[in-house]
Amino acid sequence: MAITNQQRDDLARQAAEARANAYVPYSKYAVGAALLTEAGRVFTGVNVENAAYPASMCAERSAVFSAVTAGERHFSAIAVATDNAGSPCGSCRQVLGEFNLEMTVYLVDASGEIQLESSVEQLLPHAFGPNDLS
Repeated sequence: MAITNQQRDDLARQAAEARANAYVPYSKYAVGAALLTEAGRVFTGVNVENAAYPASMCAERSAVFSAVTAGERHFSAIAVATDNAGSPCGSCRQVLGEFNLEMTVYLVDASGEIQLESSVEQLLPHAFGPNDLS
């Protein structure tokens, strides 16, 4: 599903707004994400750190898990806002790829500008996915 320029800009804005709620007392690297479903719903997420580092959660996965909890399974695009338009980590790429390797990914910097447009497949070449388990 192709998204409009307005949807793209709204995703970038919502990801940047969500970023303000990140809980990052250790790294100080706040991340916000806004995930667009094929039904047109948007789910946001933030990174939440923990003193026991492996217990932390990334913004991208937070948004996906919220959407799945609400019954959504089909995603079109995600915007990820960081200070420097950082790319999703490997775990987040894997989770995004589980649902749609063709999903558009927008990387947004601290000023709210989109610095990179990609797909999950471009970020995760040769992905391991559901078809590998059949």
